[in-house]
Amino acid sequence: MPEKRYLFTPGPTPVPPEVLAVMAEPVVHHRGPDFKVTYERCLARLQEVFRTEHDVLLFTASGTGAFESAVANLVDPGERHLVVSAGNFGERWADLVGAYGADLVHLRLPWGESPSPDALAAELERSGPVEAVYLVHSETSTGVVADVEPLARVAKEAGAIVVLDAVSSLGAVPLETDAWGIDVVVSGSQKALMAPPGLGMVSVSPAALAARGSSPRYYFDWERTQKAQRKLDAPFTPAVTLVRALDVALGLILEEGLQDAFDRHVRLGRACREGIKAMGLELASPDEDRSAVVTTVRAPEELDVKSFLLDLRDRLGVQLIGGQGEWAGKVFRIGHIGYFDLFDITTALAAVEDGFVHAGIPVDRGVAVSAALNAFEHARA
Repeated sequence: MPEKRYLFTPGPTPVPPEVLAVMAEPVVHHRGPDFKVTYERCLARLQEVFRTEHDVLLFTASGTGAFESAVANLVDPGERHLVVSAGNFGERWADLVGAYGADLVHLRLPWGESPSPDALAAELERSGPVEAVYLVHSETSTGVVADVEPLARVAKEAGAIVVLDAVSSLGAVPLETDAWGIDVVVSGSQKALMAPPGLGMVSVSPAALAARGSSPRYYFDWERTQKAQRKLDAPFTPAVTLVRALDVALGLILEEGLQDAFDRHVRLGRACREGIKAMGLELASPDEDRSAVVTTVRAPEELDVKSFLLDLRDRLGVQLIGGQGEWAGKVFRIGHIGYFDLFDITTALAAVEDGFVHAGIPVDRGVAVSAALNAFEHARA
């Protein structure tokens, strides 16, 4: 196994040295004055990144824990809820909503398709009133980043609470929680927020709080967490070290500036896509600037994706990831969210070239890196 490791998955993602450094400091007590200063600052920074004036509730959990908090608080068994899915994480919304006993309306689109406002409006007209509409912003299983603003508008016009999975999009692509009328946004620490896995967060509008249902809940109860956070006293022992790490990571994002972070991700996405195309490979994710989170590549028929990815990891120390669900074995994915720069992209592309050669698939060495450098420079100009 190579000593140097390179992580190019859509999550977890690389963690900056400043974030790693604070995790090496002594553990502090979660009810002590030192942690309360960090906790207050971290919650305020989350509001800035979420682009909301409302509470952002912080849970020691994965992003899926934030998912479940939304469903546990909003679903009454038997109520009609609508899920839009076009990939693995839309299916996760459907599974959770169904598990809590909702009358599920499932607008299931082909994997890789970008949901349209017209399709959502038509489904709402067919289904009749629904309590909530669940959307995915960045579907990392396919690489599609949906245009959620018009989708949210359609859902709000139908009188529904709007719930958004922004686990991989928050901090990478524009998201205006309040301005776009999104009631609930869920996210996690381990993607564009550049922190280790283990923290889930959810922004909650007053309308969403008022719509809370009767499903059993305790740890993920929004009201309990909101009341405690407003006193800077978490209802349960939080992962104090991870909260301190997230606070540092959020500070780095805000120091860079959200718009500059979005622009950087656009340039990285362009560079990666142009490098892939230069090798003669076909994109499975859209060739558009909004797809700045992950680049999904259709694997040549002769490529054994699993063996190819293991070769890159074991021989070169480069960790890419394959497809999920119905795309397993058919694609591989290059994540470029969070702590990434141009030379990370060229490293990933050079590894793909070398892996193809090692697998006996002809490719012109260097074409991908050259195309990526040119695309990045052109985008910056």
